[in-house]
Amino acid sequence: MKLLLSSDLHGRESACVSLVAMARDVDWVLIAGDLCNMRHGLERCIDMLRAIDRPTILVPGNAESDDELRQACASWESSIVLHGNGTEIDGIPIYGIGGGIPVTPFGAWSFDLTEQDARERLEALPHDAVLVSHSPPKGTVDMSSAGQHLGSSSLRQAVEEKQPRLVVCGHIHESAGRQDVIGKTPVVNAGPTGVLWDLAL
Repeated sequence: MKLLLSSDLHGRESACVSLVAMARDVDWVLIAGDLCNMRHGLERCIDMLRAIDRPTILVPGNAESDDELRQACASWESSIVLHGNGTEIDGIPIYGIGGGIPVTPFGAWSFDLTEQDARERLEALPHDAVLVSHSPPKGTVDMSSAGQHLGSSSLRQAVEEKQPRLVVCGHIHESAGRQDVIGKTPVVNAGPTGVLWDLAL
């Protein structure tokens, strides 16, 4: 199963055009949030991505809310928006959680969750699922330019307990493109340029 992983497009036209082209050669597309900037430009980004006809899983980042993303994707037939819920494609469970976790310092525009909110939403994460999360787990692919680990402890705990077959995340731009493992689970901070991934069935 060939996947295309991405995050943090932030409305960049070149990144959207590139993603559409790359998607022609994959089975699914997984986008881990932040499609726009500070709640502006989401519809324009989705309009560019709408040309993707493969199943496309999206979660909200902290730059757009769950409701805003669902509304923008309403007429995009191949899109599935997840946030604290899951779906199944080709017999493989996929679970999504969006937003900045923990709460970011960016203020009222940022769509964030507390660690407790995230922990409650992650209780339904199935074992051996593909997990799409805007925020990374604490301590992996989450290092800022100041050398701080800014990921989520509740996500880390869920990954350790449930051992997803893959975690796709973003949010921390300085770690874009980096990969790590937690136990047997690969964790990919996808970034806007796109990462091709072969998922073992």
